[in-house]
Amino acid sequence: MNSRHSSDEIDLSKREVPQKEYVHPLVLVIFNYVEKLIAKFSIHEDVPIYENDLFPWVPIVEKNWQKIRTELDLVMNKREELPSFHEIMDEVKNITTDNNWKTFFLAGYGLASEENSKRCPETTKILNKIPGMKTAFFSILSPKKHIPQHRGPYNGVLRLHLGLIVPEPREQCRIRIGDDVVSWEEGKCLIFDDTFNHEVWNDTNSYRVVLFVDFIRPLKFPFNILNSILIKYFANASFIKEAEKKHKQWEKEFYKV
Repeated sequence: MNSRHSSDEIDLSKREVPQKEYVHPLVLVIFNYVEKLIAKFSIHEDVPIYENDLFPWVPIVEKNWQKIRTELDLVMNKREELPSFHEIMDEVKNITTDNNWKTFFLAGYGLASEENSKRCPETTKILNKIPGMKTAFFSILSPKKHIPQHRGPYNGVLRLHLGLIVPEPREQCRIRIGDDVVSWEEGKCLIFDDTFNHEVWNDTNSYRVVLFVDFIRPLKFPFNILNSILIKYFANASFIKEAEKKHKQWEKEFYKV
């Protein structure tokens, strides 16, 4: 249901970092330049969607997906009490402001969600087997939810979606990444570069849930070191710190005795 592009066909100009108030103009210029270097010196081909066999840890994740699903089922019992994504991360308000995209954070840039992780010990163990894992949460889309086209902030990480609850008909629950349109499959991983323009639809009458993970993109030396430095910069950015503060406040209220 999807097509593949060679790196020669990719128009990198479509991936320029959009202007944001939290990014200094000079840093923005640097990011744009670095992203082009990252695309060029990536260990794997620079494409919107990756083949799973490029990542030797994927079978471990897929083999254990039922353990993750079991813990998710308990989380879903409290779905209405979970925060919407924009309530934690202000920067997503340009693509969602309703209560139809819920989150349950397990890890993030500088964020250790200790209480949530305690409730999902098996999921946490599996996440720790993903090299360079930086962010992880259950991403819960309500029926008929549409996330408009957007791009991620930085291509130094790649994104993993592990299908956990995928309603039927599957073709009505889909994601477009660049020119590729794919549907999730329960127990299967989808790995992609979220700096390619992408868009999501759940046109079904049921909830769609994936384990949403960002992990460090494999790069050739010395660009892997440069990438690590920039990721640390992101971890200390004001918008990340604000998200951490909001999540800790939600967690405090959610688990109060």
